[in-house]
Amino acid sequence: MPAPAHHPPAVEAGTADIRPLMAGFPSGVSVLTVLDEDAAPRGMTCSSLASVALSPPTLVVCVRTASPTLDTILAGGQFAVNLLHEDARDASQVFASGSDDRFERVEWRLPLGASGPHLTADAHATADCEVVRTVEMGDHTAVFAGVRRVTLRENAAPPLLYGRRRYARWSDATVRPDPPVQPIPTEGAARVRP
Repeated sequence: MPAPAHHPPAVEAGTADIRPLMAGFPSGVSVLTVLDEDAAPRGMTCSSLASVALSPPTLVVCVRTASPTLDTILAGGQFAVNLLHEDARDASQVFASGSDDRFERVEWRLPLGASGPHLTADAHATADCEVVRTVEMGDHTAVFAGVRRVTLRENAAPPLLYGRRRYARWSDATVRPDPPVQPIPTEGAARVRP
């Protein structure tokens, strides 16, 4: 009788800790900003951001469902996405801290037609967005947002990166040249047999 096949222990669906997996997937860093019903600024650091479609221009951000900033975004139906540059680590940490004085510790403006405060000293680009759909999944909510306007800041530093629970500078990560491309062997050199 053949020996039974060895299989790794099964993990019940939805019980795996994906934090180590996602820590190994570096991303840029953004700060979501919005004004509440009293015109007070609210905001939070967010590294869970992706492009969904070019036409219509759509982004998705994933936010903890219990977040007060999410409540404000959903109540107003709009927000701004500020992509932080590599010298803006302090701003990222301030907006991740939950501190009540975070907007007193950064430079920001509210341009005409903005969906939320623009972090003028810390962001290399800002997108003004409106909520088009939300999907609640577990402890987070995916917010799909139509992008109404993109503001790029001239001469801004390159993006701030985050992965493995550490920050990195884009300019440091790209300082080494790419390794030379190895030529693809021809059929004869690879000794491919028919």
